[in-house]
Amino acid sequence: MKPLSDSAWAALLRPGIRIFIGSGAGCPHALVRELLAHSRLLQDVEIVHILTLGPTPWIDPAYQHCITVNSLFLGPGISEAVNSARADYTPAHLSEIARYFNEGLLPLDLALVTVSPPDKQGRHSLGVSVDVTLAACLQARTVAAQINRHMPRTHGGSLLPRGRIDYALECDEPLPEWPDAEPDSASTRIGAYVAQLIEDGATLQTGPGLIPGAVLDALDGPRHLGIHSEMIGDAVMRGMQRGLIDNSRKSFHPGKTIASFALGSRALYEFVHDNPTIEFHPADYVNNPLHIARNDRMTAVNGALQVDLTGQVAADSLGGGFQSGVGGQSDFVRGASMARHGCPVIALPSTVSSPDGLVSRICAQLGPGAGVVTARADVHYVVTEYGIATLRGRSIRERTLELIQAAHPFFREQLLDQASALHFVPPYQKMPPTLLYPVHGIESRKVQLKDGIFLLRPLHPSDERRLQEFFYSHSPETIHFRYGHMVVQMSRQRAYELVSVDQSRDVALAVIEAQGPRQIIHAVARYYLDAGDRSAEVAFVVRESRQRSGMASCLLAELIAIARRRGLASLWGSVLAENEAAAALFRKHGFAPAERAEDSIIFRLDLAAPKATRRTTRVPRP
Repeated sequence: MKPLSDSAWAALLRPGIRIFIGSGAGCPHALVRELLAHSRLLQDVEIVHILTLGPTPWIDPAYQHCITVNSLFLGPGISEAVNSARADYTPAHLSEIARYFNEGLLPLDLALVTVSPPDKQGRHSLGVSVDVTLAACLQARTVAAQINRHMPRTHGGSLLPRGRIDYALECDEPLPEWPDAEPDSASTRIGAYVAQLIEDGATLQTGPGLIPGAVLDALDGPRHLGIHSEMIGDAVMRGMQRGLIDNSRKSFHPGKTIASFALGSRALYEFVHDNPTIEFHPADYVNNPLHIARNDRMTAVNGALQVDLTGQVAADSLGGGFQSGVGGQSDFVRGASMARHGCPVIALPSTVSSPDGLVSRICAQLGPGAGVVTARADVHYVVTEYGIATLRGRSIRERTLELIQAAHPFFREQLLDQASALHFVPPYQKMPPTLLYPVHGIESRKVQLKDGIFLLRPLHPSDERRLQEFFYSHSPETIHFRYGHMVVQMSRQRAYELVSVDQSRDVALAVIEAQGPRQIIHAVARYYLDAGDRSAEVAFVVRESRQRSGMASCLLAELIAIARRRGLASLWGSVLAENEAAAALFRKHGFAPAERAEDSIIFRLDLAAPKATRRTTRVPRP
């Protein structure tokens, strides 16, 4: 290992060479300054890198005559250069970049990297930036390293072989940090919805931004979560510190947090230093979909710029401008899809501000220049601050309605009209979709009942087929008790009418079992406002196999709570005289017989009267 003298630079900087610059917080800024100080020696040099933190002086127009920049993932400064034709962008899956180096697609002459001081065996660690940097060091003809005592020594596959560093520059400077911003209200609500999809013992992949932190903040208690992620940030550190993440139930690398790089605060870099519970491995290992798939209950959470109504995900470009890159999204979406009980999630705010005003990120068709990173068949869930759209195994019609429901309420009717014009939905689907929480105070959440944990949420238009299946599960007796007469058919059009409820006026709720991406309706309860808007009729029905499990009681308690919040004076329900179970349920919740007909009883609850003391169903947070 030799010092980097002027003569060394003169020998290294031959015309036409390709130089790799280390990634993320491992960008060797002192070496870059030295490189540019010798710019008189540069001639037709190509610089290759992925995301880097800190200043990017090599894209300065002053060096355009001697440097061409080719980025495989775009940060803010680089994206501006690419979009003004001052730099190149090569789309690449993070899992495949090592092969670009090894197979001669991008052969490297010189790698500039940051390493920790040597350990007792004389080996240097790439610290928080193993990613594609290790592959670059192993393939490049020459490696020049900035030895920086601020770079942590990390476990896993971060160590360079002895003798691999040819030239060294000792320069201690703090690693660049990635600010951990406070989640906004939209990110907080998105995080709460994503948390509903995360099972105890799941293994997570998260990326940068506000949403990963919001997801982990929404989870409580020891959930025995694991981490297998290309990147970890401060949110993962906090999750490990408070016992949310312990990696104890991982089926692949149990007991270890697995990552290829870390971006975050100085506290994070200190946390990973010599921490045996965290291992950094190359991106071609961490992002290999077959390795990802070895994690049972693998839950991959990734962002997007735009999602169309068929489920295509645009993530690296929009409107003719490149904004980020392919990165590891496809790697983890495919890996999670292949995993046992895997769960790939796309999470994004429903809107974005533009010079022309608010724009929906859920759109009928992707805009010009939108780059599809994840195909429509690979997406299981799309989550916004307005809810969860379940796409796996869903037809174009069904996923269209799911995604419209997750869109901002302002754009839903417009999206439905556009979907109809594109023949994504039948002509009868014209009414505007249901408005959900927080617009009318009806929240989707998990409930603990006798038979397990279920989802309590409003019905919405995408439940059309689910409600039809629910109806056809009923016995003649259940249909008679619910409708008072025999109903033999529930067409898709009639089912759509029943799930497309204006929740600002009437209310329609369901208890739903989630079997992976499949959702099964087990119980439905409604109230319909009377003519004077001061009272409402209540009705409910429960699947036979789930009766006497607390579902009807849970739903009725929720209807009463909503009616009280909305200032209704009373609720009432008509019960056939022989339906003793329904009569007992009404009495349990404070209803009293008010009128009797030949074959039915009207039960009424005065909401202005003091609440009766009774056992209520506890509705826990996720």
